[in-house]
Amino acid sequence: MGKSTVNFVGREDELTLIHQQLQTEQGVIVCAVEGLGGIGKTALALEYAKRYQQEYAAQYWLSLRLSGLAEEIVKLAGSYLSLPEILKKESLEKQVDWYWQNWLPQQGKLLLILDDVPNIDRIPDRMLPKDSRIKILVTTRERCLSTEFESIALDVLPLDKCVELLTKIVGTAKVEQEKALVEQICHEILGNLTLAVELVGEYLAKNRHLKFSHLRDKLNLAHTALTKERNHRDYGHLGVAAAIKISWDDLSSVCQKVAMLLSLFAPVAIAWTLLEDTAKSTEITERELEEARGQLDNSHLMQPVDEDYSFYRIHPLVREFFQRQLQAIPQINSLYRCAFVETLLTIAGNIPQTPTREIIAAVTPAIPHLQLVSQTMLDDIPNPEDNLIQVFLGVALFYKGQGEYNLAAVPFTKCCEEIQSRLGENHTHVATSLNNLAGLYRSQGRYTEAEPLYKHSLSLIEQLLGENNPIVATSLNNLALLYQCQGRYAEAEPLYKLSLSLREQLLGENHPDVAQSLNNLAVLYEYQGRYAEAEPLCKRCLSLIEQLLGENHPHVATSLNNLAGLYCFQGRYAEAEPLCKRCLSLIEQLLGENHPSVATSLNNLAGLYCFQGRYTEAEPLYKRSLSLREQRLGENHPSVANSLNNLAKLYESQGRYAEAEPLYVRAIAIYQERLGENHPHTQTATENFIILLSRLSDEELQQRFPD
Repeated sequence: MGKSTVNFVGREDELTLIHQQLQTEQGVIVCAVEGLGGIGKTALALEYAKRYQQEYAAQYWLSLRLSGLAEEIVKLAGSYLSLPEILKKESLEKQVDWYWQNWLPQQGKLLLILDDVPNIDRIPDRMLPKDSRIKILVTTRERCLSTEFESIALDVLPLDKCVELLTKIVGTAKVEQEKALVEQICHEILGNLTLAVELVGEYLAKNRHLKFSHLRDKLNLAHTALTKERNHRDYGHLGVAAAIKISWDDLSSVCQKVAMLLSLFAPVAIAWTLLEDTAKSTEITERELEEARGQLDNSHLMQPVDEDYSFYRIHPLVREFFQRQLQAIPQINSLYRCAFVETLLTIAGNIPQTPTREIIAAVTPAIPHLQLVSQTMLDDIPNPEDNLIQVFLGVALFYKGQGEYNLAAVPFTKCCEEIQSRLGENHTHVATSLNNLAGLYRSQGRYTEAEPLYKHSLSLIEQLLGENNPIVATSLNNLALLYQCQGRYAEAEPLYKLSLSLREQLLGENHPDVAQSLNNLAVLYEYQGRYAEAEPLCKRCLSLIEQLLGENHPHVATSLNNLAGLYCFQGRYAEAEPLCKRCLSLIEQLLGENHPSVATSLNNLAGLYCFQGRYTEAEPLYKRSLSLREQRLGENHPSVANSLNNLAKLYESQGRYAEAEPLYVRAIAIYQERLGENHPHTQTATENFIILLSRLSDEELQQRFPD
């Protein structure tokens, strides 16, 4: 939720009316505040949220200027609660409906503010919640956005309130000296628009020597200049544009350039460090940038969002004004757009396949702007043959790396479409984008969808680059990994071996990709009980990864986990336990406690305890792993079935048959649906269930199976 303005005045009747309309008990109420740009709609919504904060259990703020309600709800709610696997193939409407039912607090009223809604298409009725506890406040420039909404047509600020607002900013004495002129300026030139009055007030506060008569002359000159511009009607009310322009004209030429550069960023909070990085590719120096920061802040043309002055926001109308100034100078426009895009491409290129928490935190401020590039600035990407894929891949890896597979699916899918459209179907990046989307499907357990994509990718890359290429080795490795997940071990092994051979030949024996191949082949052997063959591969992989990437890397945790599993299956528990614990600690440290990989580590440590009969220690780990997998992967993911099977086995070992039975049944159902009846995991779970049934008395069996 944003911060309300300290200069808020008036609107008491509107605040009361909003509250009255939102409190009726007639189902979900939508109250739409409608009015001109700059009239104070957002400030009113923020003030309402602040004033009535105690009446709501939670408040949520979404800007719908660039995207619809459905996309924003999935993005916001998905960061708290993962969509069930079964719903990931369903329509966006069904996904949103599930989130409305499961995401929000269970008690108390909830306030949802939808800011800057450009048209009713952004909030279709079918996407609205059904829970009457949810109160929705909309701000829009559209008149009569919907006949279904309770509408409040926000008029301009009453003249006396305009004067009061100016008084709060510049002081009583200055206003009283020329009050009649103040009223004339507010009414005739500024149109009683809140933003215009506020900007003029801040302009006067900065230029304390300036009299209102001089201000009037400046505004009239600005107004006249604006009317001479082509398409000047695009400004909306010229009073706001004139108020912006007099501040604009006072800025230094360098500060104006910084403002134009700022206009390229998405209409969200802008990290100043991101602007600094972008400016390095322009003629703007660090000293000039810092001077501009002060000028723009003092002129109220941008406002700090936090106490550290690390983030700033720009009013949409101010941003639009800045953009028009930039577009009027084609050479600078081209230079700045290029600098903006290249800065974000660099950030995207530095997001690894498995980003740590530190990396996620570092790149988070850039993601909305990277998404903006992928939506509206693809034509500005330099050397698209190399860089087009990167803008999508950065966003996708950001979400996939956090286990947010549903959010990652959008850029992965759009990447495939745009690459094929812009670069043609026979391009190496088509193969790469297909491979990436297949990898996402594999992570989601959508194996039948992943296989044709992997095969198409492999075929295309062999056709374009020949069979002896590192990218071919990667495609072989990924297809083998899919076969391994499907239990098709005989098909996976030759692909793994070919991939390893190619990588050693082309990249040398000391390369991270070689370590990956060693790890995957070792796991395959482990699944088949070929422990003697797996162990040297595991050890070589761990040694190589630590040597190349350091001891604190996610891939080290993966290697530790696999070596521990190997020891565990061989009964070498004393050797396995420290590896399991180190793996868990490292994963939690690097990826966070709610990452899917943490669930895997918890599951493996619990399995080690079970092998040793330490059931009391194992049970909470299995339960936490199950809960985490259900939350992050969905209730019908094969990994969830794995957790169910393991927890059931634990209960069975303790004689808790009644608790074990439904878990086995559910695990088998998931495995059969997702992997098929002939998969080793399905067969293992089925065998476990049969063993459980054999432990029951004839009377208990008769009760469960009366027929």
